[in-house]
Amino acid sequence: MDVYKERNHFFVTKTHSVIKKFSLSPVTAVAHSNIAMIKYWGKRSVEYNLPAVGSISLTLDALHTRTTLQFSDTLKEDQLILNDQDASATALKRLSDFLDTAAGNSDRPKAKVISENNFPTGAGLASSASGFAALALAAGKAMGQSLSDEALSRLARMGSGSAARSIYGGFSEMQLGTKDDGSEDFAVPLQDENYWDVRLLVAVTSDEKKELGSTEGMLRTAKTAPYYEHWVSSHPNDLREMRQAIADKDFEKTGELTEHSCFKMHGLAMAAKPPILYWNAATTETIHRVWILRKNGIPAYVTIDAGPQVKILCLPESVEAVKSALSEIDGVRSVIEAKPGPGAYIMETVNETII
Repeated sequence: MDVYKERNHFFVTKTHSVIKKFSLSPVTAVAHSNIAMIKYWGKRSVEYNLPAVGSISLTLDALHTRTTLQFSDTLKEDQLILNDQDASATALKRLSDFLDTAAGNSDRPKAKVISENNFPTGAGLASSASGFAALALAAGKAMGQSLSDEALSRLARMGSGSAARSIYGGFSEMQLGTKDDGSEDFAVPLQDENYWDVRLLVAVTSDEKKELGSTEGMLRTAKTAPYYEHWVSSHPNDLREMRQAIADKDFEKTGELTEHSCFKMHGLAMAAKPPILYWNAATTETIHRVWILRKNGIPAYVTIDAGPQVKILCLPESVEAVKSALSEIDGVRSVIEAKPGPGAYIMETVNETII
């Protein structure tokens, strides 16, 4: 067994054997972005892409990635077209490594992948989550595998920690395992997309790709932030409380926990050396405007990931009031209204070849 296969031994032996037969027909999958309500920040293993803490998220209907994958016996290298442009060398290597993992080794047909997001990429809207969830589903199908949701979640996690949650619709939880091989680190569904009619409004304050990636930010935080150990140790209680709040459909409690986890994460990142700040001026103004709304009796709560976009959790009857307030903020370029969205799925249509 070569070094690559040894590193991925658990996934290969416990999920499926090394793939020997590949479909050469194109496969298209769609997955939706998810936003963590109880945040994921920190890795206990970079090699296996294992989280340092669990997380709970909401999958969004309005943000999705559509990915078409086709293996070929004639390609000499993998190809990746992302949003109608050739992907960077870094993104292409990430794709190739992921497909090697899914196949069980690097001795596989090369693939062409065309992927498109209907929202800004790499800007704090979890494009890697929907992207790798869609890729995991498409790769599994093209490799002739009938993977369970658990196995798909574990595979998606190898590409992006947040992608493990985008396999599911509605509310899901990324479990924190105890084993070093990552066998226990996968997401599970909590409630599907039809369970609770809530809204998440996305205030887009920038379309630019963030300068500091999430993984680099997590590693710097873990290494230099003085409060990191408390972040990890206090997380189980946040998860327990959020599970119960969702089960009870307690919107106030859900919102308070969502906002609390957001500022715990960003406060931790700001305490890193050098400090990490993903916000811009419009981010800060949006936070204050939402707090004013809440003071005036409109239940709305903010959450922010590794980027400048602000997400506002609210109820359907509050949507127009929140949108109106956001429209007055200089720097808010657009507002995306999202509901709980579905899990990842294969598009059961006849796809034309992309090679």
